[in-house]
Amino acid sequence: MEGGAQEEEQFRTAYTGVPPPKAANFKDVVREFMRGLLEMSVEFGRGCRDVVQQSLVTEDSFLVRNFGKDSYIGRKIKVPYDNVLRRLRLFNDYLVPEDKDPLLVWSVILFIFVLALAVLSVSIEHDTAIPVEKKVYIHPPSADRIMLPDGRYMAYREQGVPADRARFSMITPHSFLSSRLAGIPGLKASLLEEFGVRLLTYDLPGFGESDPHPKRNLESSASDMLFLANALGVSDKFWVVGYSSGSLHAWAALKYIPDKIAGAAMFAPMVNPYDSLMNRGEKYGTWEKWTRKRKFMYFLARRFPRSLSYFYRRSFLSGKHGQIDQWLALTLGRRDRALIEDPVYEEFWQRDVEESIRQGNAKPFVEEALLQVSNWGFSLADLKLQKKQRGKGILNLIKFLLSGSEEEYTGFLGPIHIWQVYLHPFIHILPLH
Repeated sequence: MEGGAQEEEQFRTAYTGVPPPKAANFKDVVREFMRGLLEMSVEFGRGCRDVVQQSLVTEDSFLVRNFGKDSYIGRKIKVPYDNVLRRLRLFNDYLVPEDKDPLLVWSVILFIFVLALAVLSVSIEHDTAIPVEKKVYIHPPSADRIMLPDGRYMAYREQGVPADRARFSMITPHSFLSSRLAGIPGLKASLLEEFGVRLLTYDLPGFGESDPHPKRNLESSASDMLFLANALGVSDKFWVVGYSSGSLHAWAALKYIPDKIAGAAMFAPMVNPYDSLMNRGEKYGTWEKWTRKRKFMYFLARRFPRSLSYFYRRSFLSGKHGQIDQWLALTLGRRDRALIEDPVYEEFWQRDVEESIRQGNAKPFVEEALLQVSNWGFSLADLKLQKKQRGKGILNLIKFLLSGSEEEYTGFLGPIHIWQVYLHPFIHILPLH
C-alpha cells in the first residue's frame, strides 16, 4: 500500500509539475501565530486611537473643553508653549535633517536620553561598593587601676612628666561617651614635657575599666578624684580640667574639695540647666538651642530616666560604629564632625568610644545623663568668692572684735579659666563674676 501511494505522488508530481505539500513543523506554527497576534494588536491599537479621537478630541469632548486652546488652561500655557516650540525650531535647523519629520527625530532623541540615564544609573549602582559597617572591637584590658576605700577599682592613665619632675599636676574627668584615653584632645605630649605637667585621666564609674558605683552622685565623684590624687602621690594642690559635659565633675571638685584644687580650666563647660543663677529666659534659651533629638533625650533623662536604656542600646551600645556616629551627630557641630571624620583623628575617637562602652552596660550612661539634668545640690553662685557671714547679735560682734581676726571668705579662692564657644549645640554660656 505504501509503495503504491509513493508511486501515485511521483506520478502526480511528474504530471502537474507541483511538488506535494510538506508537513508543517512546530516552528512554522509558532511563527504564524505570532504574526497573527501582531496584526491583531496593530488593528486593536488603531481601533483604540479612533475611539479616543472620536470621543475625547472632538470639540465637545471633556479634554478639548477644559484643556483646549480656547479653554482657560489653554490660554494660560499658550505663551510658554509657543516659546518652547520657537526654541525647538531653532534646534531643528541644526539637529534635524531636512528629509526627516521633527516629531520623529525628537522622539528618538528623548528615547536615547532616557535609555542613557537608565544605563548610567545601573552602572553607578553596580560600581558603587556597599560599605561594610564597622563593628565595635573590645580591646583586652590594659589600664592601671587603684582600689578605692569602698572596694571599687578605678582605671586611670598617666601622661606627661613623672611625679618627681612635675611642676603642675592636672586631673581631667572625661565627657559623656568617652574614657580615660581621651585625655585632653589635641594636646601634644611635647607640650606637657615643656611645661612640666603631669596629666592624670581616669574612667568614671562604670565607664572603661572602672567599676560602677551603686549610689553615684557629684559628691562621690569629687571624693573619687581626691582619692586618685592621694593614691598617685599628688601631695600639692592640683589643677582640674573639664571640657563639655566632663566639666560637670570639675565643678563638683570645686564645690566639695576646694582645698585641694589649685585652679580650674574649663573648655565649653556645661552648667545645670536649672541653676538658680539663670532667670527664666536663660533657662528657656538653654533648651531652645538644643536639637529636637537632644531635647527629647534630656526630657527622658529628667522624667523617665529608665527609658534611656532602650535608646542607648539601639545607638552607641549596639556594637556598630555607624550607630555611634549617628549619636555623636546629636552633640557635635558641623566643624567638629568634619574633624572626627579626618582619618588622623577618626581612629583616635573610635578607640576612645570603644573603651568607653567596653562593659556594655547602659546604667552608667543613664546615671551620667541624670546627673547632667538633675539638681546638682549646689549653684555656681556658691563658688563665687564672698565674705563669710557672721552670726547676728551682740555676742558675735564682741567675739569678732576681741579675736582681731581678718575677714573670712567662702567659695573657691583659686582661678577659674573658661574658654567658651558660641557654636556648641547644647552648652549654655553662663557668665561668672
